[in-house]
Amino acid sequence: MRKLLLGLVITALVIACNTSEKTRIENLPNMSGKPGDMILIMDSIQWKGEVGEELRKMFRAEVQGLPREEPLFNLIYVHPRKGYTLLTQIRNLVFVFTLDQQTAGSKILKESFSDETLERIRRDSSFFLVTTKDEYSRGQEVMYLFGDTQENLLKHLKKNGRSIVNYFNEVEKKRLLTNLNKVTTTKELTESLRKENGIELKIPFGFKVAERQNDFVWLRLMDARVDKNIFISWKPYESEYQLLPDSLIAFRNEIARQYLFDDPINPDSYVVTETSVPFKPLKATQVNFNGKFAMELRWLWKTNNNTMGGPFISYGLVDEEQQRLYYIEGFCYSPGKDQRETIRELEAILWTFKSGVNPAAQ
Repeated sequence: MRKLLLGLVITALVIACNTSEKTRIENLPNMSGKPGDMILIMDSIQWKGEVGEELRKMFRAEVQGLPREEPLFNLIYVHPRKGYTLLTQIRNLVFVFTLDQQTAGSKILKESFSDETLERIRRDSSFFLVTTKDEYSRGQEVMYLFGDTQENLLKHLKKNGRSIVNYFNEVEKKRLLTNLNKVTTTKELTESLRKENGIELKIPFGFKVAERQNDFVWLRLMDARVDKNIFISWKPYESEYQLLPDSLIAFRNEIARQYLFDDPINPDSYVVTETSVPFKPLKATQVNFNGKFAMELRWLWKTNNNTMGGPFISYGLVDEEQQRLYYIEGFCYSPGKDQRETIRELEAILWTFKSGVNPAAQ
């Protein structure tokens, strides 16, 4: 384990250009584990105490907008010891310790910090977090959480828990976006969206057009495990009230009833928003969507005849130049299976959306 220096953030900019550092990263193994996997390394006493309880509450919190309970991350606890290198190759890695803990596990963790950094932790109670990349494997994200005392670290975790979790959520999304840029997309479909609708979307291979209208496109990928769906609809932008959650849900229901069918030969079957499941409320969040204000919605859908259902994630946003309101959504159907990572994948695809694209652009 390399010593973690006080000037990590600054020196990282210099190191990035350093040939020896590049060589070190190139020689590392690829990160291991599945999306959402996370190793947490800390002393067992703290893991069983208040600090561990707060960390479990953060990382194992229920994902909102899914029909079944699923944790935000697959959190695996590991006690610090010599020779646990293989475990540290997992994609997301979190180390936790405090200076007032004198157990063997805590001492091992402190060895990864320089004397200068340990001194800063002692005298600066606001200093509690450092992140770094490619520590033990390529593509890996590592976070160190620490404090002079357990009490102070606990305060920071309670105050900053949401931002810490969001940090790793963004890391996972960026990984998916990177993969989307690498994989072969459906070129013909991509060009068709650009030419006919002036929109751009990076679409993984396998998606096909299920329905297309003047104000609507539905893309679908069906396999033995999951039915993945993305649709885009638009209408004239008239007022900022159209971006309120209730307005977007009303727009969604209008679109779904008209275009999203359960059975193509049964015009009376269609998709609706599921609003009756107890303790599964709509989660609406204002977000910066690639420079545009957007409303993110996470909730549930079903067919009007109750034959199918599942989760969805969507965004309402405005193209000011076109004066057009766009509603883009990803939803899936995979009964009895975990859906967290499917929704995360659909979220990443939606984040590649662009409107007002020049049809001649490549």
